[in-house]
Amino acid sequence: MRERRPVDNHLLRSVGPTPMPFAARIRRRAIACAALSTMMTAAHPATAGGRLLATGGITEIEGSAGGGITPWALIAGLGTEDQIGGSASCTQVAPQDFRLDSCGFALGIDNRLELSADRLRFDLGSTVPGQSIRLDVFGAKVRLFGDAVFDQDRWWPQVALGVQWKHNEDFGLVPKALGASHADGADFYLAATKVWLDGPLDHTWLADVTLRASEANQLGLLGFGGNLGGYHLLTEGSLGMFVTDRMIVGAEYRQKPNNLSAFREDDFGDVFLSYFPVKYLAITAAFADLGNIANKPGQRGYYVSIQGSL
Repeated sequence: MRERRPVDNHLLRSVGPTPMPFAARIRRRAIACAALSTMMTAAHPATAGGRLLATGGITEIEGSAGGGITPWALIAGLGTEDQIGGSASCTQVAPQDFRLDSCGFALGIDNRLELSADRLRFDLGSTVPGQSIRLDVFGAKVRLFGDAVFDQDRWWPQVALGVQWKHNEDFGLVPKALGASHADGADFYLAATKVWLDGPLDHTWLADVTLRASEANQLGLLGFGGNLGGYHLLTEGSLGMFVTDRMIVGAEYRQKPNNLSAFREDDFGDVFLSYFPVKYLAITAAFADLGNIANKPGQRGYYVSIQGSL
C-alpha cells in the first residue's frame, strides 16, 4: 500500500478572506434561481409540459436531469418530441463539517438533447475557515434510443450519452496544494434508465445504471487528477419506488476516484424522498453519506432540493 503524504496545514490556512460573505453570495444565487423557477412553472402548458409528471427526473448535484447524485438517461423538463422544456433548481447538502450549495438550469430539446449549466459552491468549514471553492459545470446529454416510460412492452431501457465539462475557479486555493493536477476536466457517462409502471407490489418503479469516466476529485471541487492517477471507470446506480402518484422514495450509490494521496476519497450514497405537489414542481429531501472529505471522515447530513420544470 502506498504511503499517504502528510498535508502541510499551513498551506490550507494561508489564504485570505473572501471579498463577499458566503451567505450573501448564496442568497443572490438562490433568489435568481427561485425567480427562474417561478417563471418556468408559470409558463403556459402549450409551451412545453407535454410529458407525464416526474418523467424529467429531478436535478443531479452537477445540474443534469437524474437523481440527487447521479445523472439518469431522462431528458430535463417535460417537453415532448416537438417541444422545448427545461428545469431550474437549487440544492443544498450539509454534512457535519461542510456545506455544498448548487444552483443551475437545464434545457431539454425535443426530448432528445439536454444542455445544462450549474454553479457549485463548497464551504470549507473548519478545514479552511471562511473559505469556499467554486465549480462551474456545463453539461450536454443526448438520448440514443429507448423511452423509459412508453417502451413498457420492450425489455431495453432508455439510454443516453452525456458529458460534463467542469472548471474549478479556485484551483490555487486548496486543490493545487493537495496535489491535484489541473483545474479543468470532463466527465463522460453512459446512462440507462428503465421505468415499470406496473411493477412489484403494484407500484411504479424506476431503476438506473450509469457508467462514468472521470478524474474529478470530490466532483472537481478538489481539482482533477493527482499523484495516484487520472481517469477511472466508475459505476453509479439509483432505485426508486412511487409510494403514491406524487411521491417517490429510493436510494442511490456513486463510486468515486481516489487520485490524491493526501486524503482518501470515499463513495457517495443517499436515501431520498421526492414529492411533486404539482406537475411542474419537485421537492426532494435526502440523507446523504459522503464519506471522507479532505481531513474530515464520516461526513453525513441532509440534502434538500427544489426544482421547477416545464
